[in-house]
Amino acid sequence: MNGAGQMAMDKNFDATTAEARIVALWDREGAFAAGANKRRDDAFSIMIPPPNVTGSLHMGHAFNNTLQDILVRWHRMRGFDTLWQPGQDHAGIATQMVVERELAKEGKKRTDFTREAFLAKVWEWKAQSGGTIIGQLQRLGCSLDWSRNAFTMSGAPGAPSGEEGNFHDAVIKVFVDMYNKGLIYRGKRLVNWDPHFETAISDLEVENIETDGHMWHFKYPLAGGATYRYIEKDKEGAVIVDEMRDYISIATTRPETMLGDGAVAVHPSDERYAPIVGKLCEIPVGPKEHRRLIPIITDEYPDPLFGSGAVKITGAHDANDYGVAKRSGIPMYRLMDTRAQMRADGAAYAEAAAIAGAVARGERTLSEAEADALNLVPDHLRGLDRYAARKAVIDEITAEGLAVMTVASDPRLGAAAVKPAPATAPGPLGQEVPDQVRDAPVPLVEEKKIMQPFGDRSKVVIEPMLTDQWFVDAEKVVGPALDAVRSGRVKIMPESGEKTYYHWLENIEPWCISRQLWWGHQIPVWYDEDGKMYCAPTETEAQDMALGKRLTRDPDVLDTWFSSGLWPIGTLGWPEQTDELQKYFPTSVLVTGQDILFFWVARMMMMQLAVVDQIPFHHVYLHGLVRDAKGKKMSKSLGNVVDPLEIIDEYGADALRFTNAAMASLGGVLKLDTQRIAGYRNFTTKLWNACRFAEMNGVWEGHATQSAPPAAQATVNRWIIAETARVRETVDAALAEYRFNDAAQALYAFVWGKVCDWYVEFAKPLFDGEDAAETRATMAWVLDQCMVLLHPMMPFITEELWGLTGQRDKLCAHADWPEYGAELVDAEAMREMRWVIGLIEGVRSARAQLRVPVGLKLNMVQLDLDMQGRAALSRNMALVTKLARIASLEEVGSLPKGSITVTVEGGTFGLPLEGVIDIAAERDRLEKTCAKAEKELGGIEGRLRNPKFVASAPDEVVDEARARVLVLTEEMARLRAAITQLDSVA
Repeated sequence: MNGAGQMAMDKNFDATTAEARIVALWDREGAFAAGANKRRDDAFSIMIPPPNVTGSLHMGHAFNNTLQDILVRWHRMRGFDTLWQPGQDHAGIATQMVVERELAKEGKKRTDFTREAFLAKVWEWKAQSGGTIIGQLQRLGCSLDWSRNAFTMSGAPGAPSGEEGNFHDAVIKVFVDMYNKGLIYRGKRLVNWDPHFETAISDLEVENIETDGHMWHFKYPLAGGATYRYIEKDKEGAVIVDEMRDYISIATTRPETMLGDGAVAVHPSDERYAPIVGKLCEIPVGPKEHRRLIPIITDEYPDPLFGSGAVKITGAHDANDYGVAKRSGIPMYRLMDTRAQMRADGAAYAEAAAIAGAVARGERTLSEAEADALNLVPDHLRGLDRYAARKAVIDEITAEGLAVMTVASDPRLGAAAVKPAPATAPGPLGQEVPDQVRDAPVPLVEEKKIMQPFGDRSKVVIEPMLTDQWFVDAEKVVGPALDAVRSGRVKIMPESGEKTYYHWLENIEPWCISRQLWWGHQIPVWYDEDGKMYCAPTETEAQDMALGKRLTRDPDVLDTWFSSGLWPIGTLGWPEQTDELQKYFPTSVLVTGQDILFFWVARMMMMQLAVVDQIPFHHVYLHGLVRDAKGKKMSKSLGNVVDPLEIIDEYGADALRFTNAAMASLGGVLKLDTQRIAGYRNFTTKLWNACRFAEMNGVWEGHATQSAPPAAQATVNRWIIAETARVRETVDAALAEYRFNDAAQALYAFVWGKVCDWYVEFAKPLFDGEDAAETRATMAWVLDQCMVLLHPMMPFITEELWGLTGQRDKLCAHADWPEYGAELVDAEAMREMRWVIGLIEGVRSARAQLRVPVGLKLNMVQLDLDMQGRAALSRNMALVTKLARIASLEEVGSLPKGSITVTVEGGTFGLPLEGVIDIAAERDRLEKTCAKAEKELGGIEGRLRNPKFVASAPDEVVDEARARVLVLTEEMARLRAAITQLDSVA
């Protein structure tokens, strides 16, 4: 029972007070518990993409969760055994950052605490603030089973009471099992390193931002004073440079990384450098007596047409260079510490340079560990910030005359911006450039836009860094994840997502799963004093394996994506074989953003298949970012961020939800327009008013939920029942194919257009005739169906109306979803009412085009009409005269002078207008309006034909211009049609 007694409806729906009351009602009734309203054995389950525990609701959450809720409510109303699993992600780096920021307000930092004491602070913060998004999702109307709320750190050591669950056990078990199977290992690879947080981060946590940068060009002298003939040709083969050189020129945006170069690479086809391939060249920085030599090698990576065609290879600090170094066996020398300062450890530079020189000459080799331990930063640069080191390197090379600018004279590159510029690129956003950088000689540099990687939370420049980390050997687990999609067991929508999925997984690299943080699942590995590793679920078990040796635990924690990769099974109680796991896994569908297809979706596929040998879900629905009305990405800097809670406050949750559904075209661009939201708020008002109209006409008196429509005789009632059946079929077909926008548009057209506009008007005269009882019963059933069909998208107003309009044995949230269809489609009634509506709309359109006063009733003449039309008109004459505002109808052989025609299927009508409007004045007005529109259209089309305008104007300006062309074109067509009508007046 819903507990709401039938009472008189208020004039308006007050969303502000109703929404909170309805949320409480749903909670009190346990409406969303797993299995609630179950009438069949089929299960339907969705796992919410867990929002960060630090998070608050943003438009992406609102959109994503609206779509999930529509699917969940639709299946629950159809009687499926339904579960929508809620929960939050511990969000390692994001949560730790928030807590550290709070501590900083007190003048404290993380390292002032023991690890255990700091984690206690994090748990305390989580308890106080981490559940914010739960209340916000409830405000949106999300029907999650909150009694099952999960957390990716539940059960972890130090978790306070109230954090029940065994998610931590699942994570640790998977790590240990995969380690024992050889799927997880520790190794040294290049990772994204955040110098602020001093941890590796994932690609998703890196923002690549275009910034103003510089390209420096330097000479690397050939060893021993060697020379070669450098010949350069243009595209036609003509020689444009022919000279003897004793150097090879390279270009770099990061001169400080030269200190770690292991080679210079050129393309195998580049004839300019063929004479010196295999020779050695000198890195032009550091003490002259200890200058390092490196080999000149060939590799497919350098582009002969870019810059000089020669590329310095710094394998420990660049992703592309790392690949070249791995292919060619070039040592990788790490230059920086965890704070991105030049290393100050290890032996003196002279000793290190001597070892590296021997390696370059082929006199000895280095292991990975030996190369990493070697500090090749000259003594006087050790300990400097990376940007201070950059300035120093540029100064030394410039002073020696080895800084060059070759771009300006390079005909292949065209004009280049070459002018004196600062001797260093700017530091990270918001970070002051070190004092050592200022007041230096300034070489010529190439000004260049560069893409720089920034930490999305720290806002400092990310450093590619060669570090020891834990990795999943992804190549060994990727096969089943690829096969699951190729075989069709898992369907990714839109299809473009499948192509991206294949591309990523077919080229997968080892997955770095360790983070140098304190908040997270600590890696279950211990080391003895000899460095031997022991992997076990607990320290006690590790100690048993170590036979009494003293152990130290690995301090790192697991990447958040590792634990969230277990979200489907972890939330259902695995490794315990729970009833929920048996019923709801694999889950039905995952609804998520396309930006985390690789980071989360693909990893869940790999992890579930590796751990339990099952797919995690059958369907994956991918959507893009929610953008503003002009298609721009929302950002604080642009000032276009839309807060969904503010939208709910102003327009109500239903309006926001319906907007989300209406813009959710598969693979489409998601543009959020507040005007559209306001329009859907009006839609809720329209439905409310229709139900109030029904109340005022006695429709709800004694009404109880009816499982079937009344046996109607009146054509109008047969028609609206048929239209209801047709829209039910349309909505079900659309939702089954995840075409949310089609379902929303069909419901909008039906509820507003067919029911609230036409049927309500058609019913008015019927309430006073012999069909009154039938019409009241029909209207009650149709409006009930509107509430039920709209409920998944607009749950609040439909639940409120459901409780106010009849005796109900259960909530609207549990109302039986209809299954009627073709048996209710009355083709004859639909054809007849389409004809009637067509005639009324034709008359209304003609009146509007020619500005006939709204309240004025017109005479109408019938020129010709077939038998079907005559029958339809005869049965519905009262509707036509009332709604088209017709005073009289006369059958004539020819149209009177001054008449305009209204054509319908099978016939022609006329509206005599002589003496009603000033035809000449009206024609003159239409001509002027048309000329004005034509002039505006010509101007816009002229701009769009201008290539400079299209190329230089912002995208949204060009899009607005094109949209305006369509609007004006349609407007002119209407105006010309009206003019033609006037010209036809006899």
